[in-house]
Amino acid sequence: MIAPTGALANGVVQGGALAYLLSTQGVGSGGQSHLLALLGIPTWLYFVWSPVTDFFVRRRTWLLIGGVSAGAMIAAAFHEQHLTSRSAVALMLLSACLVQLVVSSCGGIMAELHSDKTRKRASGFYQAGLAGFGSLSAWVLVYESSRVSQGTLGWYAGAMIALPSLSVLAAPAQQTLGNGSFRESLRNVGVEFKHTFWARRAVPYMLYMLLPGCTGAAVGLLPGVAAQYRVSGDSVAWINGLAGGLLLAAGALSFAAVPSLLRAMRINVSAMVVANVLYLINCAALAILWLGHLDGRTYLIGTMLYLFTVGTGNAAFTAVILEFIGDAGESGSTRYSLINSLGNAAVQYMILADGWGADRFGVRGLAGTECVVGTVACSAFLAWLWFRSRRASGTKGEREGRGGRKGTPRMP
Repeated sequence: MIAPTGALANGVVQGGALAYLLSTQGVGSGGQSHLLALLGIPTWLYFVWSPVTDFFVRRRTWLLIGGVSAGAMIAAAFHEQHLTSRSAVALMLLSACLVQLVVSSCGGIMAELHSDKTRKRASGFYQAGLAGFGSLSAWVLVYESSRVSQGTLGWYAGAMIALPSLSVLAAPAQQTLGNGSFRESLRNVGVEFKHTFWARRAVPYMLYMLLPGCTGAAVGLLPGVAAQYRVSGDSVAWINGLAGGLLLAAGALSFAAVPSLLRAMRINVSAMVVANVLYLINCAALAILWLGHLDGRTYLIGTMLYLFTVGTGNAAFTAVILEFIGDAGESGSTRYSLINSLGNAAVQYMILADGWGADRFGVRGLAGTECVVGTVACSAFLAWLWFRSRRASGTKGEREGRGGRKGTPRMP
């Protein structure tokens, strides 16, 4: 169900398909970056219009509306003579806004799952769909661009965005749509927001959203230093292209096995703890690129492990969001969108940090900066969670001890 967003946001826009098509029309890197930055705005601003997916019709209906209409807008944009024309840009921007309804709806639908196991499994498939369909759509569009017209390419792109949204028809209907008037629904939304965000339990979750671990900030920067690892352009295109997208998807899917593994080991921990452990593993993959020899083997092994663990970490991130918001209620999509948007802040500042590290310390500084910052932050956060848990259990034991002495009858 998340495939429409994967195909458009992670494929056409961020996956490089649009940039490649613009380059064939004579648009330079500057113009490409400006357009891609414009189309990227909805990915961190969509919490403004995402509340609509909690009202009026069921979430799966909103998902269908968002996916089909976004595909239609992209197809129409590709039928314009030039992709940088005002009408084409407006259509693509509208498509990028509409497809975010798919993200909001998916968040609300996943929040309706009550089992921790199914939530973690859904998180894995969610992130796998983003990465897998993103890399697949980018590859198809670039491959077919020299074989068919731009209008035909638009039909391909529109179909890859719109058709997967039909899968939502197989999803169970939303349990509740909001009882009573619109004003009563808004009042219920306010209560749910208060219970979610205005509570002591929200503090660690809000801090977690800003952590620099497993952001994937180096994904778009590693190709820029590949030459210093003596890696050819064809190898970069393969490792960081289709194969990289499949590695991200495989990593996300592997997270679906985590609940069963923890149950078999009789380990009961929160999704935040699991996510931070996975973040540290991601930092270990970066250490290969940081400390290894500057050769092709180091780049190949380090990048592949990095992409795989980023996919796993992204799935864990989604699982933490679902654990945080609890039951979907009437505002599940809105709360999911708000928290998910907040998590994008860490990606942005880590991209800046990685660039600073590369400028100051050379090629090794890129991976080294993200490795050190991520390891320190995640280790400190895990230590804080452990200290907080010990303190809470000690306080609870002390209270139970007092209660036991108070309530135990004196022996005659």
